[in-house]
Amino acid sequence: MAKPETNINRAIRAREVRVIDDESQQLGVMTLSDALAAAQERGLDLVEVSPNANPPVCRIMDFGKFKYQQSKKAAEAKKKMARVELKEVKMRPKTEEHDFQVKLRNARRFLEEGNKVKFTIMFRGREVTHPERGRMLLEKASLEIADIGQVEGRPNLQGRFMSMIVSPTKKS
Repeated sequence: MAKPETNINRAIRAREVRVIDDESQQLGVMTLSDALAAAQERGLDLVEVSPNANPPVCRIMDFGKFKYQQSKKAAEAKKKMARVELKEVKMRPKTEEHDFQVKLRNARRFLEEGNKVKFTIMFRGREVTHPERGRMLLEKASLEIADIGQVEGRPNLQGRFMSMIVSPTKKS
């Protein structure tokens, strides 16, 4: 979308403007009324593209088309912006070594993609009476991925779940 302060046609307040036509040819410095007449002659709009220049630069163009192109550029830029997601890796306190390594590989992949990882230990039944097992598993995970991730907060127990969030380390 075009900036709201883009002036077109009669909204332009300068007396003299430097004009560029629809084929990108310099028409030179002319009065605003002459520039508006030249734009009207072509059936197009006079758009102020550089209001801070001395004199301001105006371009003869189809303003509707210009706004459409600006919105397409903004949408493309938004698409390319990096989004950080929170991926979750769930385990149990009795998770065996091989399963732990598989979960760790997934977490490593998520961190390499630039996402945060939430490690969650789920306690069932009486397992919650031994939170140290879950804490040991989370500590082990944090040591294993210390090269590509940093722990945001120590493991905390909330009800039957113990969790810890790891964010990717900044590459320099």
